[in-house]
Amino acid sequence: QVQLVESGGGLVKTGSSLRLSCAASGRDFSSWPMAWFRQAPGQEREFVAAITRNGEGTCYADSVKGRFTVSRDLGNNIMYLQMNSLGPEDTAVYYCATANKNSGYCGSLMGTRFYDFWGQGAQVTVSS
Repeated sequence: QVQLVESGGGLVKTGSSLRLSCAASGRDFSSWPMAWFRQAPGQEREFVAAITRNGEGTCYADSVKGRFTVSRDLGNNIMYLQMNSLGPEDTAVYYCATANKNSGYCGSLMGTRFYDFWGQGAQVTVSS
């Protein structure tokens, strides 16, 4: 059974950093791309970052580019999201996701419909 578990969320002040982790189990995830999305209260789930199956390709939303970095540990089936210079606009529940198909095209990797499996989410709250 495929399972994705996020960790590392919390309450921080503006300008702080956090690192989220997504531990994957149930299959070999090294063959599939993975991604981070987030959802703020009353808003739709939005794309944050994605990483290709080999970890060499990444995609970012414009709102996080230059502040967030996505990476993955292929041997341990873990994906990370390093978040720097956090602001109140980053407050949301962060979800990791993976798919049953492959793509190296950011246009595909940025869509929620591309992904087949989702974690339960980790809350990130940034106070001003």
